[in-house]
Amino acid sequence: MGAAKKSTIYVDPDMHRAARVYAAGEDLSISDVINKALAAYFSDMEEDLEDIKTIKRRKNEPRISMEKVLKKMKADGVI
Repeated sequence: MGAAKKSTIYVDPDMHRAARVYAAGEDLSISDVINKALAAYFSDMEEDLEDIKTIKRRKNEPRISMEKVLKKMKADGVI
């Protein structure tokens, strides 16, 4: 990661208080807490975007009913 950038953000007072309490309990700065939260948010978003790409890529595949899947799994001894 490059040099940290300074930003001014406006945070809901309750969220700010919660971030301060969490930061103090974990011996972190509020910047650390916000960076961790943003990293988690974008990580989740990245997974969602990957799922969307997969859905788009597979949209033309034939549809198989759940009943057929279960019947095949039983026939194959999977379940």
